[in-house]
Amino acid sequence: MAIAPGTWWEDGTTEGLRLQQRFAAAGWSLEIPAATAGRWRWFSASDSVRLKLLQRAWADPGIDAVVAVAGGWGSARLLEAGWQPGPRPLWLVGFSDASALLLAQLAAGNGGGIHGGLQGDDAAWARLVALLRGERVAPLQGVGWRDGIATGPLVVANLTVATSLIGTHWWPRLAGCVLVLEDVGEEPYRIDRMLTQWRTAGVLEGVAGIGLGRFRWKQDDVLPGDLTMDEVLRERLGDLGVPLVAGLPVGHGQPNLALPQGRLAQLDGQRGSLALA
Repeated sequence: MAIAPGTWWEDGTTEGLRLQQRFAAAGWSLEIPAATAGRWRWFSASDSVRLKLLQRAWADPGIDAVVAVAGGWGSARLLEAGWQPGPRPLWLVGFSDASALLLAQLAAGNGGGIHGGLQGDDAAWARLVALLRGERVAPLQGVGWRDGIATGPLVVANLTVATSLIGTHWWPRLAGCVLVLEDVGEEPYRIDRMLTQWRTAGVLEGVAGIGLGRFRWKQDDVLPGDLTMDEVLRERLGDLGVPLVAGLPVGHGQPNLALPQGRLAQLDGQRGSLALA
């Protein structure tokens, strides 16, 4: 079932048809409820309606997966409204603002979360299909920034959205995990501010390794002497004593290659790779 857990789906009609064709080619059917393609103020529907869609998905044994078709903001409002991942395993696919739902699902001890988008090219789509079918997928290649090998369960999230959940009961345990972060539209000083909060809140203690996807922003207001994005990321994360890999093809932009939450993975800081175990 397709949902727009936050902001309204800007190109729902055209994109919806394309997604239904993709799902059909994989042998699946995709339900797009009217509320998913609707618009209520800035959101696809009111909080209560969006919440009911999630609750119905977990209660319906005929639904095997929930896919987020839009981002923006508003997913965390559904947590506040009372959403709790149901007891049965259910695939939940999304990224960006939907990170709030993925992290809540992980914090509840439920598997099935996949950080990834639906709008990528055929190769990205094939990877997502393979994960949904339980098939093996290729490692992701980035650039090693700090040597070492880390093995642990994956936690993948948008940095801004994840930061907003610190201190809530939707925050998953990060000790021993391989953490992968990405973001978009945030200037280096804001990334510095958020990572400083993570450090001072102690939530990075015990993390086994860190991978970095894309951190995209408009470089219109760079002043002489400003830290670059890479400098901020290296300085805030490079002294934690764990393997660090940057440049992974994850997050906003293409390709946005899917990663399964909670799956055991290996991060190799020398090779600059991230592979599922």
